[in-house]
Amino acid sequence: MGLLVDGQWHDTWYDTESTGGAFKRSAAQFRNWITPGGDAGPSGDAGFAAASGRYHLYVSQACPWAHRTLIFRELKGLGEHISVSVVHPDMMDQGWTFETNGHGATGDTLYGFSHASQIYTKADPHYSGRVTVPILWDKERETIVSNESSEIIRMFNSAFDDITGNAEDFWPEPMRDAIEEVNARIYSTLNNGVYKCGFATSQEAYDAAVLPLFETLDWLEERLSSRRYLMGDRVTEADWRLFTTLIRFDPVYHLHFKCNRKRLTDYPNLWAYTRELYQWPGVARTVNMEHIVRHYHYSHDSINPHRIIPINPQLDYWEPHRRDQRTAA
Repeated sequence: MGLLVDGQWHDTWYDTESTGGAFKRSAAQFRNWITPGGDAGPSGDAGFAAASGRYHLYVSQACPWAHRTLIFRELKGLGEHISVSVVHPDMMDQGWTFETNGHGATGDTLYGFSHASQIYTKADPHYSGRVTVPILWDKERETIVSNESSEIIRMFNSAFDDITGNAEDFWPEPMRDAIEEVNARIYSTLNNGVYKCGFATSQEAYDAAVLPLFETLDWLEERLSSRRYLMGDRVTEADWRLFTTLIRFDPVYHLHFKCNRKRLTDYPNLWAYTRELYQWPGVARTVNMEHIVRHYHYSHDSINPHRIIPINPQLDYWEPHRRDQRTAA
């Protein structure tokens, strides 16, 4: 995970020395919004109107942030309207690449670039920052709309409704404040918390991250004992933001990131809930477990220097979940 400085690539890992061993995530820099008529969104510039075939999504199937966008593309019927390129799972000294030797990688189907960094420098030749996925690209203006997953899924949630006829709303206005409160805790302690554990380079930083992580898992297990989904009887974006971490927990985070007080399968409600979301129409095909396991264990040489891919538990995500027998609060 290197970065660009004034458009030039540098193979530089996150600086944890200056933070006492703690991992600090960089903020996304491209924050434009697709809107139905092209008006400006909450941030960025105007001019990105919803249109079939205009936008392209660059993702890694390993990345939980990119995975969110693939799920919303499925849930909202955007498959025929937004094209996709999938990077190779091995993220080495040149960052994400468009190699095509298996693992679900497609290559860059727009420009034939070899590296994801070239997408950033095409948008801005002097870009400085991390080269992350997802990248939402505008084919018409040939620039990046957004590389912030939490905002991309909200665009997908509503901006294309008039085109698709799919008006299902995972960000309902009356529930937004409550959803934001749940999102905030899950993001800080769990979505990003697993990375704080895995990329910690001091015992103190690890301890500060791992205890809140399992406190949140315990809280979620209790919350899901009395309701079917996080917000009650209705699936919202909060569920899908949580799902992409849960689906990776036992295969990757438990072992590789030292999040090993418990496994996901040790939480009956969370494990059944994860299976239900996996079995949701269209969602299973967004999960590439080979890509997920390969990426984390092969790419992070500071954690797994010999790049040994573990055998991993055999988990049946198609096992009946029986969450439909639960009375939601």
